[in-house]
Amino acid sequence: MTEPTQGTIPSTLTLQVEGMDCGGCERKVEAALGRLEGIGEVSASSVTGSVRIHPQQDTTPSHEAIERILNELGYQLATDDEGDEADAAPASWWQTAKGRLVLVTGGLLALAFVLRLVWPSLGNWPFVAATLVGLVPIAQGAWGALKMRNPFTIEMLMSIAALGALAINAAAEAAVVVFLFAVGELLEGVAASRARRSISALADLTPSTARLMEDGDTREVSAASLTPGQRVLVRPGDRVPCDGRILTGESDLDESPINGESVPRTRAPGDDVFAGTVNLDAALEVEVTRGAEDNTIARVIRLVEEAQAAKAPVARFIDRFARYYMPAVVGLALLMAVVPPLVSTMAWSESIYRALALLLIACPCALVISTPAAIAAGLSAGARRGLLIKGGAVLEQLGKLRTVALDKTGTLTAGTPKVTDVEDWATGQGTQEILRLAAGMERDSSHPIATAILAHAEQLGLSLPLASESRALSGRGVSGRVEGRELSLITPRHLAEQAALDHDLTARIAELEHAGKTLAVLVEGERPLGLIAVRDEPRDDAREGLTALSRLGVQAVMLSGDNARTVAAIGDSLGIEAHGELMPEEKAQRVRDWQAAGRGPVGKVGDGINDAPALAAAEVGIAMGGGTDVALETADAALLKNRVGGIAELIALSRATLRNVKTNVALALGLKAIFLVTTALGITGMWIAVMADTGATVLVTLNAMRLLGYRFSPGNNATTGSASPRYQEATS
Repeated sequence: MTEPTQGTIPSTLTLQVEGMDCGGCERKVEAALGRLEGIGEVSASSVTGSVRIHPQQDTTPSHEAIERILNELGYQLATDDEGDEADAAPASWWQTAKGRLVLVTGGLLALAFVLRLVWPSLGNWPFVAATLVGLVPIAQGAWGALKMRNPFTIEMLMSIAALGALAINAAAEAAVVVFLFAVGELLEGVAASRARRSISALADLTPSTARLMEDGDTREVSAASLTPGQRVLVRPGDRVPCDGRILTGESDLDESPINGESVPRTRAPGDDVFAGTVNLDAALEVEVTRGAEDNTIARVIRLVEEAQAAKAPVARFIDRFARYYMPAVVGLALLMAVVPPLVSTMAWSESIYRALALLLIACPCALVISTPAAIAAGLSAGARRGLLIKGGAVLEQLGKLRTVALDKTGTLTAGTPKVTDVEDWATGQGTQEILRLAAGMERDSSHPIATAILAHAEQLGLSLPLASESRALSGRGVSGRVEGRELSLITPRHLAEQAALDHDLTARIAELEHAGKTLAVLVEGERPLGLIAVRDEPRDDAREGLTALSRLGVQAVMLSGDNARTVAAIGDSLGIEAHGELMPEEKAQRVRDWQAAGRGPVGKVGDGINDAPALAAAEVGIAMGGGTDVALETADAALLKNRVGGIAELIALSRATLRNVKTNVALALGLKAIFLVTTALGITGMWIAVMADTGATVLVTLNAMRLLGYRFSPGNNATTGSASPRYQEATS
């Protein structure tokens, strides 16, 4: 939190606020602070747990006034020390205020049921105590919002419902409603806390230290202190500490953390390198081109933060509905209590009795549980199938997706290169001999291409020769002596630098490279013996998964940091639109462009850190289960079984759950509407009202439980974009 100067706030201030975990919280904070004199604009984000305040130019409110208003609404400002401590060791849910409230109210509720069984003479007093304890923070929030001229909040509805239930001696129902509300608030807080920690792992990519070269000497310094123009030494195996340009040295760099490319790229003097990438082969001297605050990793972090803050959670249905539901019900109850005795012979006791019965019917037990029960069942059904969904808002949004952008490496492809072609150009002994000699030279290497060659040779059961005098050719390949022969396994580009290639070989190399394959040529002296092509091939389930998406009316597009030729080849083989050579910010921009062009809502599927900005920018980010921790944390959903078909399953499950939610809401509101009318007319009384409310709760719960037996069965209705899931009752 930025400290104010002399009791006032600066031109723009960002405050970290504890307890602000939902869209309703955002609206309360913005409405309350927006009325404070001296404030021009307020922007609250529950995702980042922060409030940005833009004061008016001519006057600024005091910091104390801002803090007082937040405290009255039930929120606390986090100090710098508290924020650092939270980042280092996030509190468990039971250590939070909301967690303690759930434990206390849940314990009191259970104790109340036990006491009623053991000592019936106590009556409802144990339930009254449980209700009042749980209602205290809810009522405080309602009172704070009321003082800020915002009476129509979910807290106010809950307070009136609980107190009304107590007034008509329905304390057990009041205690249950308060407990369920506290559980919902806790779950929102846990989800928001995880979202705020999602980008912390990004910073770990950049090493904390760098080897600075000055005056012919090398010394270790903090990577954060590097400035443009300085020179650093990057040894083999080191992560690059900065964005820079190579001055001397040539080496293969693993750039998968940044662009997702599965095969390392050769970088030579004059080429740019990025912070967080890994130097594989040879020492490099690199000139710093960007400071730590503006390097690639820092920009990725900023993009994720901005996208998450801009993607505010969908406002809770109950909170929105309460704006109209609560004043209507309270107004109706007041009219029922006052008007009949004034215009008829009805006794005041009868009118008050009917008014209290109306309040009990209005108690939102069934309504409160209708949506979360279906959401919880949908989340559980997904979890059983390896579909991790981070909350109800995500589950709701998944069913609305029209476009899904998928990463290539590790998502549509296996993530590891495989040998696709082996060709004999000179030995006449066949392709297995070429593969055997090449594998013998690569047997001690961990390079991805070497791993692919060795795996293919092992698959064919070849006996590998021993290589001697092996040496790595930085950025070119490997050479050595095999069975008395001086052999090299090098790239076509470096072979062309050594000797002139015949037309047929040149044409074949161009053909294979055009297909997006990486080549290694086996050479004896300057004579090409054969070539081996590798490529990261589509996953076995990729086509089936893309077909399922098409049947749901969802368009699939590939976004990749790999070279455009490879991406185009994979896209053609899978039959989808493909875009390559994209940096993380460019992937995120493509998603925003589609959203602006009306191709949204957009989902993004990926497994790497390079996907984090696009995962956050999309309406729904989906991480593959084999991906990085950052992708899993940044994403809204994850496919734990690593199946492309799981994307279609997520969307179909969402649509089934949304239908269940609508049914539950209709049941809850429909029964209430019926008994509101009958109670107002005096046809039904308090006991019927209690039974109606309890019955509605049972009905919506049973309907929600049907989702536990959900089985995915995509139909063939691409025009409507709907799945045809079938339900099976859950069996014990």
